Amino acid sequence: MTETFLDAVRDRVVIYDGAMGTCLQARDLTADDFGGPDLEGCNELLVVTRPDVIADIHAEYFAVGCDIVETNTFGANAIPLGEYGIAERTHELNLAAARIARQVADDHSTPDRPRWVAGSIGPGTKFASMGGITYAELRDIYEVQARGLIEGGVDVLLIETQFDLLGIKATIAGCRRAMAALGTEVPLQVQVTIETVGTMLPGTEIGAALAAIDPLHPDVFGLNCATGPAEMQEHLRYLSQHARMPVSVLPNAGLPSVVDGAMHYDLTPEQLADYHERHVTELGINVIGGCCGTTPEHLRAVVERCAGSTPATRQPVHEAGATSIYSFVPFHQDASFLIIGERTNANGSKKFRESMLEADWDT
Repeated sequence: MTETFLDAVRDRVVIYDGAMGTCLQARDLTADDFGGPDLEGCNELLVVTRPDVIADIHAEYFAVGCDIVETNTFGANAIPLGEYGIAERTHELNLAAARIARQVADDHSTPDRPRWVAGSIGPGTKFASMGGITYAELRDIYEVQARGLIEGGVDVLLIETQFDLLGIKATIAGCRRAMAALGTEVPLQVQVTIETVGTMLPGTEIGAALAAIDPLHPDVFGLNCATGPAEMQEHLRYLSQHARMPVSVLPNAGLPSVVDGAMHYDLTPEQLADYHERHVTELGINVIGGCCGTTPEHLRAVVERCAGSTPATRQPVHEAGATSIYSFVPFHQDASFLIIGERTNANGSKKFRESMLEADWDT
């Protein structure tokens, strides 16, 4: 029986590819490659205008030993595509991208070494928690994207670079609606982005993110983008200690700087491999890879260093508690009853009822 993505995650180190955008920038594509000046910069269109380029990049990552590549669909949903006037092409582009990656993965697979495809689903540009879009609208948008990816043959849906808890929930719901409509099940991997200030964009701490998403049962949970691995260590240690599912980390190649008018990342392939070796052997994190600024050479070093490593055994401690959008509060109970909310029950508390009737909101 062929090893599945989840089989591998439960058993060994699984190595993702690196950046797609970085590789595309190195190819000096022109407006014609995108289908004209009005569409220049819409990388997701390249799966139909230059599928050869996308296939070549996937092949480069498999050639250095990666187990899994991401589809070129990070922004292939109706929100960012709508900025180019092509929102109606969401399903078409996701289907095409998944088929390209699937073919390349199959070409590099053997009975003893299967290769997999992750359907990349980015966060879009609208912030559900701030009212920029409704939960239902976001859910429906991601259902269309997920349906195209699943029909194209992906092995896992990668909900990545997420900065908004409500957006994550809507995306997961959309993915599961797509699965139900197609009568199939696909693993879900969720990755949040922690900024240099130590929280997600709205101020969400890693503990709050884990507590909010854990009940939705993603198959893998982790971090990607925004920073290099150095800035991720505290958050990864928390996930290693508390996450009940496998943990992933796909960092940038350090923090970017502008050199000669172009974005530059300083982290070398050997440095990325050093970090990932510690992630695997010390923290028990066994789903690793790269994000912005990482190249096939970065992943070659990671494969050489980590592919045969044995992940440390994790013994995560799940903490019961409650969370807001900002922080997680664990429940600590002594020998007495843990009373939740009954002091604000007009039937159960005479004092509360009287205060409410008197409009005394300060008691």
